[in-house]
Amino acid sequence: MPTRGESNKQPPAVRAVDPALAEVKFLTVAEVATVMRVSKMTVYRMVHGGELPAVRVGRSFRVPEKAVHDYLRGAFIEAG
Repeated sequence: MPTRGESNKQPPAVRAVDPALAEVKFLTVAEVATVMRVSKMTVYRMVHGGELPAVRVGRSFRVPEKAVHDYLRGAFIEAG
């Protein structure tokens, strides 16, 4: 029986992490803006518009680094 101030709560169960997900590197909106040389508002618009996938973490967003590189790769145009 727990004494005063102690709890008999069990620690949260540890869930297995998908190995593929463990390798994903996430960037903040500010980091994405720096890489793309745009404003943070532009990144937010891209996320809300579905152009750039993101994960909501609390009140902020995290964007997979690969998604940023894929977007930039697809955005290149041939000039000529």
